[in-house]
Amino acid sequence: MKRKPAPISDDDSRLFREAIGDTRPLEAVAAPPAAAKPAPYPRMFEADEAAVAGDLLKLDFDPAALEVGEELSYLRDGYSPKLLRQLKRGQFSVQDHIDLHQMNAAAAQSSIVDFLAEARREGWRCVRIVHGKGLRSRAAGPVLKALTDRLLRRRDDVIAFASARPALGGTGAVVVLLKR
Repeated sequence: MKRKPAPISDDDSRLFREAIGDTRPLEAVAAPPAAAKPAPYPRMFEADEAAVAGDLLKLDFDPAALEVGEELSYLRDGYSPKLLRQLKRGQFSVQDHIDLHQMNAAAAQSSIVDFLAEARREGWRCVRIVHGKGLRSRAAGPVLKALTDRLLRRRDDVIAFASARPALGGTGAVVVLLKR
């Protein structure tokens, strides 16, 4: 049980003011700025990515076998074929992607070069390039698909690439494994 403080008498108040003497009011001080909030951490995304490998082992069939079309596949000399198999099975986490739809060949080439330069700066190991299947291409065939294939084979920073899994674009996209 709390006690209420006794009221201050006029004599006590006067004695206190005589003991203290003259005073001056304090200047108001601005409050310090609030600390910056930490950047969000993608826990669910990482958990989902970690679960992919286990989910792939549970499948009774290979979904990539259902996709029909011209598949792209490349492995640089000196690297284990196991890397290409892992890439085709989707065992690498795609860290970013670019979509080349509606671009002409010159714009697509420039975009791929810029995107791979950004990937190197960011330290990304695996990226996806969506080039489309070339269904609206004329007799020359899929222009952006062929351009992507040629460009990636010539780059020193590309270890391997393969057509993506059906859920990630199938034969209309490639997943690229880059040097670190």
